[in-house]
Amino acid sequence: MERFDFLVIGAGIAGLSAAIRLAQSGTVLVVTKEELAESNTAYAQGGIAVAMGGEEDVALHLEDTLAAGDGLVNREAAKVLVEQGPQRVEELLEWGTAFDRYPNGKNGEHGELMRTREGAHSRSRILHANGDATGREIAVSLLRHVREIENIELMEWTTGVDLVVEAGRVVGVTLLDGEGGLRMVQAKAILLASGGAGQVYSDTTNPHVATGDGIAMAYRAGAAVSDMEFYQFHPTAFSWPDAPRFLMSEALRGEGAYLVNAAGERFMERYHPLLELAPRDVVARAITREGMDGPVYLDMRHVKKDLQARFPGISRFLAKYGLELGRDLIPVRPAAHYLMGGIRTDVHGRTTLPGLYAAGEAACTGVHGANRLASNSLLEGLVFGALAAESMIAEKSAGLNGSGLAAVPPASDGVVTSEEATERWIQELRELMWRYAGLLRDRSGLETAQRGLEALKRSEPKGLFRRALEARNLLVVAELIVASALGREESRGAHYRNDFPLRDEVARHSVMQQGRLEFVA
Repeated sequence: MERFDFLVIGAGIAGLSAAIRLAQSGTVLVVTKEELAESNTAYAQGGIAVAMGGEEDVALHLEDTLAAGDGLVNREAAKVLVEQGPQRVEELLEWGTAFDRYPNGKNGEHGELMRTREGAHSRSRILHANGDATGREIAVSLLRHVREIENIELMEWTTGVDLVVEAGRVVGVTLLDGEGGLRMVQAKAILLASGGAGQVYSDTTNPHVATGDGIAMAYRAGAAVSDMEFYQFHPTAFSWPDAPRFLMSEALRGEGAYLVNAAGERFMERYHPLLELAPRDVVARAITREGMDGPVYLDMRHVKKDLQARFPGISRFLAKYGLELGRDLIPVRPAAHYLMGGIRTDVHGRTTLPGLYAAGEAACTGVHGANRLASNSLLEGLVFGALAAESMIAEKSAGLNGSGLAAVPPASDGVVTSEEATERWIQELRELMWRYAGLLRDRSGLETAQRGLEALKRSEPKGLFRRALEARNLLVVAELIVASALGREESRGAHYRNDFPLRDEVARHSVMQQGRLEFVA
């Protein structure tokens, strides 16, 4: 039995920013499934949106966030995000994060921070690092700072199994370590900052660790989840036979890239007045529709800039396939990218279960509404990770009330599914979700998905090994997405129903808890 004051599951921007603050008030254990550098944060290319231009900029950032969220944004949460964002980004700068700056002076010194614009933003407010490696730079600087703090213990290659709940309060978690052994950890407060669940779909920009573990663990423990039907599909993932769905950052369109169809025609004027910089849900559906008649491409042949210097990571990736920005048409298609829903929390990270907190993509504060504004996700992790930490510190006096009993691991009846069979099962689930619960939905398809998930549940992989645990979690996440999508008989933001193409007059959040779905204003 191990005891800490605070336990953080996840080592992305939300988890690490929380851990830094928690360490000021007690011992902290940070747990991550793989090495510390592997997180959704590290894969974020485009940048971090922050209004550092004064009150007017903050007010416009709020309005842009509300507009992109299609009527469902929690205004209180969005206000907290944009108002506290500048202070939190200043902290990143103090901790050594090297955002790109404009050249200034004869000797190559650098001046003010470079700001770019992305879809649905009314002005340039996106900070980036190393061109298109913003998330990686933030992750590295946070890790460097965390490693210098004595009160923080880091545990890599460790998977969460289940939360331990006693007398209605979360008091600990069962973990599976890298050697396959079970470990029980108790803590006065636990933060789930485990990231998203893009691996529930066959086409995704997310890394393989994004299997919705924290969301599934919280739901099984009895916590409420919200808005799970709102999965944002990034409009422009690389589309090439046998190639990964590598993210073609929205910053490309911010730098002037056009979208053209198989006939070589720009088409976004038919869908939105902001053209290529329209909200992501609009662009993704437009590409899907245009793509029915052939490939869709990003075209930067008209952009007179050093694109290799601006986008070095993307340029290196494209070079593997003999392609070059500014010279070639780049084939793209939508892919699952970001979950607006998640574990239901208030603006302080508190879930519906005492002792349990959530932040980042695993959480749902309502800040993104039905459609996340581009580059708001890194800022969300930064701001709400810090706020969750403040709440956890305030709760520290609650003490450790657990009896020390570990949660019962998932039963296998002595049967262990092979790794190969588990992979086949997961792939079947992912393809089912992509086909019937993806970008364009209807009742018939969602009911087909529901029946398919019920059949998969009967053959769910068994055994206490990481991939089986991930399969179990993906099934929970898939069931939540499909049930919520079936219940929402309207089209709003990232959720589009072919059979209900109009938006309801009243905006309501979906809430799922212990098998019950309801919609609340």
